[in-house]
Amino acid sequence: MLTIGSGGETFFERVTRTLLDGGVDEVFVVVGADAEVIRANTREAPRVRILNNPDYERGQLTSLLAALQRIDETAVSGALVTLIDVPLVSAETVRALIAAHREHGASIVRPVSNGRHGHPVIFPRKLFDELRRADPAQGAKAVVHAHTADIFEVTVGDEGAFIDIDTPEDYERWVGP
Repeated sequence: MLTIGSGGETFFERVTRTLLDGGVDEVFVVVGADAEVIRANTREAPRVRILNNPDYERGQLTSLLAALQRIDETAVSGALVTLIDVPLVSAETVRALIAAHREHGASIVRPVSNGRHGHPVIFPRKLFDELRRADPAQGAKAVVHAHTADIFEVTVGDEGAFIDIDTPEDYERWVGP
């Protein structure tokens, strides 16, 4: 619910708009600890669905699993995954990742710049079951590490793909007071 920019746009609004502008067909936002507050302060929009994660205390991976359960109802070739604390990524980066996924669909696709790996990350459908079997304490990183030879990295100049806003100091540095 933090705001970003002079227009008062929230992180939620920025991330969902960026994903849709970048070519994502449907956005699933998974909420946990503050689900009721988030639902009360946001609204589903066309192509944006809010999903509850009752197991959020078991780790971040459980949110991805909640989304995968819903995604399985569709015919998608992969899942583009990002975090709410990476709100500065550009729609251009999202488009580049989707294009790379379409070309290299069997691979994990992620942005890279000067040796840094960022978000979003696209997991191909063939890894969904492996993600389901992963240890929630380790998250999706274990699956990424198991498939390093199959990762397709997209070089981007978008600093926003690498900026996590995790603390009040991060927020002040990247967004402003």
